[in-house]
Amino acid sequence: MIPRKVVIRGAGDLATGVAHRLKNSGFKIIMLELEKPLVVRSTVSFATALYKGSIVVENVRAELCPKPELIEQYLAQNILPVLVDPEAELLKLHQAPILIDAIMSKHNTLTTIDQANLVIGLGPGFIAGKDVHAVVETQRGHNLGRVLHSGSAEKDTASPAVIAGYGRERLLRAPASGVFKPLKEIGSLVKAGDPVARVGNTDIYSEIDGMVRGMLHQDLDVCAGMKVGDIDPRGSEVNCYAISDKARAIGGGVLEAIMNRYFYQV
Repeated sequence: MIPRKVVIRGAGDLATGVAHRLKNSGFKIIMLELEKPLVVRSTVSFATALYKGSIVVENVRAELCPKPELIEQYLAQNILPVLVDPEAELLKLHQAPILIDAIMSKHNTLTTIDQANLVIGLGPGFIAGKDVHAVVETQRGHNLGRVLHSGSAEKDTASPAVIAGYGRERLLRAPASGVFKPLKEIGSLVKAGDPVARVGNTDIYSEIDGMVRGMLHQDLDVCAGMKVGDIDPRGSEVNCYAISDKARAIGGGVLEAIMNRYFYQV
């Protein structure tokens, strides 16, 4: 029998796409995050529950769960619990049958293959068969969502995907270290040259016309060069409240890895 309980480390937009797909497939999801997560696509990230108390993404509700003892209560109410637990201390109290590392830090941060019956890592930084049982490819392209049972995912290119002819220009980066203040909300239409955010006393300007698709939460401390937002050149055609095709594909890969483990390798 396939176990239904899944713990996911990370609750950003890709982790949310995975959680959403698994929940809609009948799994019970628990998510672990930093106290102040640096999520850019906050409208489609369950991590936003840590700032606002709750968030609904495509009809799935997630809420900040203040302590592990309340997890079962949240799950019974069909609510996805998100806990502040960056070190995954929960795993010492509750052995999870399935663990997914969706932190997307490009390297392995504490996750080990013996932490659960099935451990899955998303993207580069993991070696299938050593650190985790399976790796899911997160690089856009022909192999996006592919499940690897040996070896590693493709290395991070550090280059953003090109949309409507724009790559690097889409990203908003902190010009200096300081406290971040958004000047535009996600969903706002902007023109090239418009101020869209501020770090300290320095404004950040959009390089292109488009829609604000992502923005960090206000009052976070950021470092120079850090990604703090993004502009989608497709403008009003974009649904900034929908899970991305990339996140859905990765979610499909995770679901495949689970089914493979419990149908073919029992």
